Amino acid sequence: MTQTPQPVTDPLTLAALDTERHVARSGWDQPVRLFALVPTAELLALEPQLADGLAAHDAVAGALSAVEQEELPEATGLEELLAQIAWPDQVTGCALAVERIVVPPDAERDLPDEDEAALRAVAEHPSRQDVRLLVAVTRGGEARCLLRQRAHDSDDRVALGEDIAPGLVHALRATFGPE
Repeated sequence: MTQTPQPVTDPLTLAALDTERHVARSGWDQPVRLFALVPTAELLALEPQLADGLAAHDAVAGALSAVEQEELPEATGLEELLAQIAWPDQVTGCALAVERIVVPPDAERDLPDEDEAALRAVAEHPSRQDVRLLVAVTRGGEARCLLRQRAHDSDDRVALGEDIAPGLVHALRATFGPE
């Protein structure tokens, strides 16, 4: 017996999937991209002309729309960048897209201690995989993580879970201040 996949209906997952597809359309080798997630109904009340470009699922109760943050603060790394982010009350959640190189766990154990040598070893490893993570969280604590592998980019499939990138989930939740 074959199971028919159930349609995704929760607002955070829909927003994460839409945002990841938006990022994917720009290809690979992108910088970090950050998005505010705002209630679609409130966005349309302020910007009614945006209604023409919305998908059917944007009418779902509680739907969220992603608004890209164009000018990010200067930072030497992702942790420093996120430490500078704070959201106004109108922002229900946020999403972050970041590309990474991953290697199998056994390859990680053999990496050099020196940072530059380790980065070079990862980049040159024959089993390396380029991946894009999109992590979305809400002010209320929900999280969705999507992972797209560059090697499987053409099939448009992404892995979906809540704990694929726990460090990024935690760092994004911290942008909403103390719990």
